[in-house]
Amino acid sequence: MAASASVQSLLANSVAYGAGKSKSLRVNHLLPAKYSPTLHRYPNMRVRSMAEKGQEEQPSTAPEASKIPPPPPTPTPPPKRSPKISTKFSDVFAFSGPAPERINGRLAMVGFVSALAVELAKGQDLFAQISDGGVSLFLGTSILLSVASLIPLFRGVSVESKSDGIMTSDAELWNGRLAMLGLVALAFTEYVKGGTLV
Repeated sequence: MAASASVQSLLANSVAYGAGKSKSLRVNHLLPAKYSPTLHRYPNMRVRSMAEKGQEEQPSTAPEASKIPPPPPTPTPPPKRSPKISTKFSDVFAFSGPAPERINGRLAMVGFVSALAVELAKGQDLFAQISDGGVSLFLGTSILLSVASLIPLFRGVSVESKSDGIMTSDAELWNGRLAMLGLVALAFTEYVKGGTLV
């Protein structure tokens, strides 16, 4: 407490000591001027506080030239637009277009899971499933999934715009690729083995 009071008195004395000598005041007159910070006087600058209830705001005594205008607001950039997606038939079904691999992958995922499920439930291999009425189910599923996949693409909705979290469009492509490989491997293994996989 005593140290705090002595520092306050030292600072008060040093400010009062230099008050009448110049426009900049040295905080500590014991150190050379180059090592001590200076306080500059601004005669036109006044410090005001906010008026409390019941008090009226007093007019400013500062001249109008010393008032600094507020900086202009920074313009907000326009929102980013997603690239225009072509809805032409030739662009959707192009080799690098969005439809071929995605539709084939979706059909392969459904086909691989259903082939394994029927094989486990009935004990039929893939070729027996196809010859036992599987062609009509395959065609119906293919048409339904193809139409359901094409409607958003022809409306200009990209698959990437609807993907988030772990269900991304890249994950769907990789799952479809793995399902295509799995379906081919299942058919090849059953052909070589001459019966069901399980």
